[in-house]
Amino acid sequence: MDEAHAKELLARERDRVEADIAAAGRGGPEESDQRREPGDYDSEGLYQDELDAGLAADLKDRLAAVERAEERLAAGTYGLSILSGDQIPDPRLEANPTAEFTVEEAERRGG
Repeated sequence: MDEAHAKELLARERDRVEADIAAAGRGGPEESDQRREPGDYDSEGLYQDELDAGLAADLKDRLAAVERAEERLAAGTYGLSILSGDQIPDPRLEANPTAEFTVEEAERRGG
């Protein structure tokens, strides 16, 4: 994959992640306090807090993956597995611009 196309893919991925982070920060209550049922008191808030914490962690991980991919691009190793150094096929990078492993390696690692 040529460097210009890789930069474009990573810029789009960064934009997507940053937009998701911004959207997560704008979250608010899904229903008003007047509409809550007595049995729902505080349970929705706790659930939402846990969901938001998981989402924030996932978004942080996605942004870190973009940053690692950008570093590999700058170092000239983008598109090579960080495990074996084997070439990661372009279709995989198109689907997942932050891919660090070949499909086979990812499957062996459980991801």
